[in-house]
Formats: sequence, C-alpha cells, structure tokens
Amino acid sequence: MAWGESKAWLAGALNQGLYQELLEDAAQLPSLQSKRKKVVHPEEMPWEMSRQGLLKHLLNEKMNTRMESVDVYMQLIPPGSRSGKHRHLAEECLYVLEGRGYDLHQDCDVEITDTYHWKAQDEVKRYEWEAGDVIYIPPNTIHQHFNADPDRPVRLISAINRIYEKFGLNDLEQLEDAPEYEPGLVLTAELVEQYMKKKTTQTA
Repeated sequence: MAWGESKAWLAGALNQGLYQELLEDAAQLPSLQSKRKKVVHPEEMPWEMSRQGLLKHLLNEKMNTRMESVDVYMQLIPPGSRSGKHRHLAEECLYVLEGRGYDLHQDCDVEITDTYHWKAQDEVKRYEWEAGDVIYIPPNTIHQHFNADPDRPVRLISAINRIYEKFGLNDLEQLEDAPEYEPGLVLTAELVEQYMKKKTTQTA
C-alpha cells in the first residue's frame, strides 16, 4: 500500500454492533409508537411555574406522545403582568388565544467560529398584538411578552422545534424571571384561577 495510513488502520481489536443497533431500533419503533399518545387530555398536560412564567405543557418530548419534532405549551400571563425574558437559538411562533399586549424584541449579533458568541444589539423593538394574532420570534432574539390589559389575562400557545436541541444546540438562556415565579411551587386549577385574576403593575 502506498500511504502511511496503511500502517495504522488495522490497529485495534474493539468490536461493537452499532449498525445492528440501528436496525433493532428501527424494528422496534412501530411497537414503541403504538404505546405513545395520539390524544392528550387536559388532565395529562402538566402545569409548571417556570422562570419564563405560568405554563401548561401541551406537547413535550417527555410526555410520551407521537410528536417527534415540536414542543408546544400554553403560557398564561396575569392581568398587567409579563413573562420572563429569555433567548434561544431555535425560532418560535406563538398564537394569541386570549387578551392583548406587546412584545419587546432585541436582536443579537452572532459569531460562530470554533466557539459561539452573541452580543445584544442596542435597539429594542416593540410589537403590539391581540387575540387572533401570531407572534414570530426569530432565532437568537431576546424577547419578553407583556399583558397590556390591567383586568384580563393573556393566553398564548407557543410552538418551538426540537431540531436544534437534537443537534446539540440547546442554547437557552434566561435573562429575567417572570414576576410570579416561585421555585418548587405546585400549581392547581384553583391556584391558576387566582393568578388569572391577580393584577400586577408593569415595570417595563
């Protein structure tokens, strides 16, 4: 053989059936899928008092549903309150089910070489929305949702693709917590109803 590589490629005695594992996983998939939910009932959708705010998860990778690529949750924002502020690499869209308000968006300059860096731009853009609208969040944009109604809650449906997470790019950073956030708080329907009637004074 003409190349020096010929002296190296035969080294090693490690054996592993990686391709066989792929075949076995593919063969087992129909059986696994048959055990996953095609219909998720409200009582099966977990509540979470998260740093981003009050959430009810509709579809999530950890909920054993047939959905493979998208996570969906309902976000509730009490009267006059706001969500947390965060940014993530994946784009997101939100449907406004109920209420009215506005978003604050701040684009970021991103540099990807052998490392990954981002820097927030100075300009903060405001976008008004109301029930029936769709809010689009571009990739890597710092954003926050505000309920502009002092008397009524806001309900948003958020959908975000898991593909970045699957590729090892789950770049999610929380920059500000929602006012209602309490670590470890267990939500009930009664407590959620109380939050939806509670009035909060805006600070932004």
